[in-house]
Amino acid sequence: DEMLRAASLARYPQRGNARVHRRLYTTESNTQQYDYDLIVIGGGSGGLSCAQEAVNHGKRVALIDYVEPSPHGTKWGLGGTCVNVGCIPKKLMHTAAIHGENIKDARSYGWNVPETEQRHSWEKLMQATQSHIKSLNFGYRSKLMSKNIAYINARASFADSHRITTVSSKLHKQSRDLTAENILIAVGGRPKQLDIPGSEHAITSDDFFWMKEPPGKTLIVGASYIALENAGILTGLGFPTTVMSRSVYLRSFDQQMAGMIVQHMRSHGTNFVENSIIKSIEKLGERRLLVKWTQNNQEHQEEFETVMSAVGRKPETEFLNLKNAGVMTTPDGKIPVQLEKTNVDHIFALGDVAEDKPELTPVAILAGKLLARRLFGGKDTQMDYSQVPTTVFTPLEYGSCGYSEEDAIKKYGNENIEVYHTHYQPLEWSIPHREENACYFKLICLTSQHERVIGCHVLGPNAGEIMQGFAVAMKAGITKETLDSTIGIHPTNAEELTKMEITKRSGLDPQKSGC
Repeated sequence: DEMLRAASLARYPQRGNARVHRRLYTTESNTQQYDYDLIVIGGGSGGLSCAQEAVNHGKRVALIDYVEPSPHGTKWGLGGTCVNVGCIPKKLMHTAAIHGENIKDARSYGWNVPETEQRHSWEKLMQATQSHIKSLNFGYRSKLMSKNIAYINARASFADSHRITTVSSKLHKQSRDLTAENILIAVGGRPKQLDIPGSEHAITSDDFFWMKEPPGKTLIVGASYIALENAGILTGLGFPTTVMSRSVYLRSFDQQMAGMIVQHMRSHGTNFVENSIIKSIEKLGERRLLVKWTQNNQEHQEEFETVMSAVGRKPETEFLNLKNAGVMTTPDGKIPVQLEKTNVDHIFALGDVAEDKPELTPVAILAGKLLARRLFGGKDTQMDYSQVPTTVFTPLEYGSCGYSEEDAIKKYGNENIEVYHTHYQPLEWSIPHREENACYFKLICLTSQHERVIGCHVLGPNAGEIMQGFAVAMKAGITKETLDSTIGIHPTNAEELTKMEITKRSGLDPQKSGC
């Protein structure tokens, strides 16, 4: 931080005495002074994207960011959830777990890897992961400086619809007001805490990726993708792991695919306690937590070393004083938007705080960039929130784009869709004799539009890489006929998409043997 401050003062000495630059803006009705063209509240993916694009159009921009430490004291730098406690550390740790499985497979391929030498160091993984994250934090700070974006590490709240009050996170808690013609709210969300006695003993994903000590025997409460991804990581790294759920897994995803994920994880050692409600957590001693729950009206209890809450997330809008600006919110704190605009014409919101929008980093990045281009670049391209691809990084990755089978039937009717599907075994799994039909492809086609593909679901290694390419094809309106006429690359997993013939309606067995 000191190095960055010194560099900042050398390049922009006016920042040292906290002077605010003012630019005159003239509208048809009045003349008013604002400190900035745009103030962005939130230094995550969407906020950074919008701020940087606005500067590209010659605008004066300030970005205000503050991370409230978790109840366990975990805090991090600039970059938001994805960089610090989400996508990036998750993917790195997922890769670490996958490497463990690959080491076992290597023996079948002739590599002499004694089982006694297959040991994992949690400390080394954490050190490497956190070092990478901190390098990204530094990169974001440096980029803001190079683009002359004023970075303010402070709490922000609305004084009125054009005025933001900042309170410094440093000593003395200095307060000052900043004004802007346009304001973007991109503060993201944080994990929900358990509402039970002893909830203070449970960590969340905010803490998980910064744990200095190995978690040991772990209970993860929840049925979300965060719960399943972290359970897969811990099981893969050798920790006894239990997932406790009250209802269905991956509620917003295709339920057939969700069931196959859980089945695979269960067969690989993750324990699942279903139809259960956690009642309390009691600390018995150092790294000894007694968890009590009910399952089918029966009471149970068990000791764990770590308990993690993964029961959902909530938007970070509570302390923004949005009422002072007249910005409307839903009862749960989300902000209704139209083209990223709130009910106040010059105040915008995107990312995880926006109501009914996918809570995904690439969505926020593109939405932020397009918003800045519409505001300052004379463009009119709107964000398309349909057919958004995503991947759940469970041990067997799940990539999806478009409709789930349930949603497709609900919207178009079962008689108007055709579902093609097939199981497959990756070639590289054949020598280690892994499961033959654990992996799966499913295409959902709309028959009234020449079998246009409206949903694609992939369960298997590198599903995200496959889905990213296929999402482009879906955006272009690909049909089943186009897929059938496409030459596959052999031998790959993705070529199965070009060879699918069996429909669910036919009742034929989609399991495969041979290539």
